[in-house]
Amino acid sequence: MTRVLLAGATGLVGEAALQRALASPRVQQVVAPTRRPLAPHPRLLNPVVDFDALPADADWWRVDAVACALGTTIRDAGSQDAFRRVDHDYPLAIARHAHAHGAATFVLVSAMGADAGSRVFYSRTKGDVEDALAGIGFASLTLLRPGLLGGERRQHRGGERIALRVLGALDGVLPQRYRIVPADRVADALLQAALDARPGRHVIPSERLLR
Repeated sequence: MTRVLLAGATGLVGEAALQRALASPRVQQVVAPTRRPLAPHPRLLNPVVDFDALPADADWWRVDAVACALGTTIRDAGSQDAFRRVDHDYPLAIARHAHAHGAATFVLVSAMGADAGSRVFYSRTKGDVEDALAGIGFASLTLLRPGLLGGERRQHRGGERIALRVLGALDGVLPQRYRIVPADRVADALLQAALDARPGRHVIPSERLLR
């Protein structure tokens, strides 16, 4: 059985992953650091934290695997700097603390088009964090690169709703990599990769998440 640290447990993918992890017979305990308390569960350890000041020496960093579903949008964050802090700095801080305490596996929900050399700030940030994670030294590193996520968010995003309607109408004719990816599929892949812990670096593109 595996101890899994789940970052981003209150988001669209993270919430689905949390439910799956708590129900899995392969998971001994889920450590889910959040800003606000979650509903209690016998196998959930829920440290309430400030992600800008994570405690480096906390015992709860001692896990087998990290599943990271942290993420925002530039609009929700309010600026490019704030976006990069959530999508780049926080995952890296979590990765470094967990690795220093023995974690051998890290799985990240990244994004389609992630590329450190991209001219697009969003894609470049995603590529930067992927490259930085590769340098930490995890025995198993898996990068999920979904396209537009489908699912019911607590926070409504107007532009995203429009895109979902358009892509949903075209779903039958679009190439698989451009189709909407249900958040549940990403959550399944996130937990699976954390538990399987395949050695090496693996990239799972959007079209594979639909299978």
